[in-house]
Amino acid sequence: KLISNSVFLLPLLSLTGNPEWLPGLTSATVPSKNQTKLANGETEVHHRPKRGWIWNQFFVLEEHMGPDPQYVGKLHSNSDKGDGSVRYILDGEGAGTIFIIDEVTGDIRATKSLDRERKTHYVLHAQALDRHTEEALEPKSEFIIKVQDINDNAPKFPDGPFVATVPEMSEVGTSVLQVTATDADDPTYGNSARIVYSILQGQPYFSVDPKTGIIRTALANMDREAREHYTVVIQAKDMAGQVGGLSGSTTINITLTDINDNPPTFPQKNYQLYVPESAQVGKPVGKIKANDEDLGINADIKYSIINSEGANMFSISTDREMREGIISLKKPLNYERKKTYTLHIEGMNTHVDPRFSYLGSFKDTATLKITVGDVDEAPVFSIDHYIMDVYENSPSGTEVGAVTARDPDSRNSPVRYFLDSKEEGVRYFRIDESSGVIRTTQPLDREDMPWHNITVMASEVDNPSLLSHVPVTVQVLDVNDNPPEIATDEEVIVCESSRPGQVIRTVTAVDKDDFANGQRFSFALPNQIPVNPNFTLKDNEDSTANIIARRRRFNHLTQELYELPIVVWDGGEPSLSGTSTLTLRVCPCQRHGRIRMCQGEAFLSSAGLSTGALIAILLCIVILLAIVVLFITLRRSKKEPLIISEEDIRENVVTYDDEGGGEEDTEAFDIIALRNPAAAEELKFRRDVRPEARQHCGPSRSRRSPSVELDEVDVHDFIRQRLVEADMDTSVPPYDSLQTYAYEGQGSLTGSISPLDSPGTQSEQDYNYLDDWGPQFQKLAELYGEADSDVTT
Repeated sequence: KLISNSVFLLPLLSLTGNPEWLPGLTSATVPSKNQTKLANGETEVHHRPKRGWIWNQFFVLEEHMGPDPQYVGKLHSNSDKGDGSVRYILDGEGAGTIFIIDEVTGDIRATKSLDRERKTHYVLHAQALDRHTEEALEPKSEFIIKVQDINDNAPKFPDGPFVATVPEMSEVGTSVLQVTATDADDPTYGNSARIVYSILQGQPYFSVDPKTGIIRTALANMDREAREHYTVVIQAKDMAGQVGGLSGSTTINITLTDINDNPPTFPQKNYQLYVPESAQVGKPVGKIKANDEDLGINADIKYSIINSEGANMFSISTDREMREGIISLKKPLNYERKKTYTLHIEGMNTHVDPRFSYLGSFKDTATLKITVGDVDEAPVFSIDHYIMDVYENSPSGTEVGAVTARDPDSRNSPVRYFLDSKEEGVRYFRIDESSGVIRTTQPLDREDMPWHNITVMASEVDNPSLLSHVPVTVQVLDVNDNPPEIATDEEVIVCESSRPGQVIRTVTAVDKDDFANGQRFSFALPNQIPVNPNFTLKDNEDSTANIIARRRRFNHLTQELYELPIVVWDGGEPSLSGTSTLTLRVCPCQRHGRIRMCQGEAFLSSAGLSTGALIAILLCIVILLAIVVLFITLRRSKKEPLIISEEDIRENVVTYDDEGGGEEDTEAFDIIALRNPAAAEELKFRRDVRPEARQHCGPSRSRRSPSVELDEVDVHDFIRQRLVEADMDTSVPPYDSLQTYAYEGQGSLTGSISPLDSPGTQSEQDYNYLDDWGPQFQKLAELYGEADSDVTT
């Protein structure tokens, strides 16, 4: 039953089996009971309560443009007797604004035009109340009002317009691009959103699939060089393309991309080029270009010279930006030798598409004829570099050599020579401007400068502006004009323990001159001076000589420095000689001359101390000594006097802390001072010099001590006299003092038992172990070593 607003009413079956009706049917149309036949044939009537709501969901058309509100549906309750005692109320989405209800009749209407694309449905709640008591006659129920779609939206291309590319010469049906349109209408209801594609512009080159929107090529062999850009318009229409459907369109700009389908071609087959013979090697002399209608790498061309005549003299390279062939010169041109050259040049694509090999080899050739132009050239020297020689000390004007240059042109003009004035070698040489002969301007010294470099320039007499240059190297040959000399200026160290015949140093000689077969030197001592008693010289006949000691036992305290003149002869022609004086320094050395260095120098060298460090050490020592002296002075100043006062005179015990020198103090209690002080002064011996042994005549070889040799003096009388002088001395302190004198009596007849005063005898003792005892026993080792050397000698 159609009740209103094109809403269809269909019967529905509830879950309980009870039929429910759509709005518009009253409760009177609903049966109130069911009948069931029993087994005995009787009929049983079942009664059930009636439902309060008889309604379902509602529908409303979108875009309603009528003057009156659009009727949606009707609500009705079984409690409504039609007397107006029931009041219907509505709430939910749009209640009161979009949807209104008649409180008495329950009619629902839409007051506004709805758009399904903005909202597809509304959820509302309905309730029936007693108008007088406001009590709910029915519970609140929920229902839905759906907005029914109409075709009010045209298809659209959201991503348009489009840009696409396709290679030229593509086959028919090659896919280019797929376009997709959208429709806002409901695709599940009718044909409002069913779209069909068609092409409005772009035929016959392209086509479109009506269902998928895929654009394809429709024409074969489309050539980019003929036409590159195409504009295609595609239409999308809903309602499956039927009349009355809405449509939308978009534009696709299609560009044909390039492929290598065109070979390079030279605009003409023959070219001519003029090149002067003065063109520089490696520099460009011309250009040639082949045309290619393709683009990018498809138009890259490689140029080459395919004939040997042209390839030997010229080269060609490719300018990738300009796609030109740059022709350069490989060898110098000479108009007098060859006036023309023919070049066969080939231009070929570097990227060839094998699909189009049927079109040809994708290369082209052209002929280039080069004409060589005659140019007035500078003179040409016979060789590129001259090497000459001259002996040193040659007089000024000596000829060194000659250079030769000629005019390469057919006129063969005369040539003039001169030297480059900017070079330093000009002051040593000059050149004849006509003949090119080079001569010296002064004697040359090989030892000062063995090589000279000059530059000779040549120019034509008719055209002086054209110059050519050639380097000339002059070697100064050696002559024997420098005497030899000893190779070293250092001092020669001579050990004090050197023996006769011992080699002190091997010397060599040097000579500033150059000997091609090696230097030969001879050595000797000067003949005009007396024979040297200390040293001699031995020529080893191998350009070396040995300095040999002639005596033994050098002493640096007696004489530290010796000078030895040596005469050296070279093996040149004529032979020259020179005299060099060597300085020999005597130094104490270890045994067997293991260290040939003075002790002081060895100490400094081993310590590795600089001058500043030594000065700092000496300053520290001086400061320490000053502190010690100051401390002793202060300590002595604090001692109390022996006598406190003149009134307090009594016996006092005075303690002196002074101690004797012990066994080393040999002068503190010398008995000689007791016997005869005057004689004692005369008989004092130097303890730093070993006393020489005295040789006594007579059968007896024993010696007496010095004390025995003094005049016989009565020691007892001497002591007694000293005691009386001490008692009578008024200057001594007034207290007792004890003076002790010790006397051992006369000397023994056997003499001293000291080995130092005994006559020297050969000892069987080996004292080599003293060398290992350290520097404290070095002096003792030298003494015994000298004794052994004396005995051996």
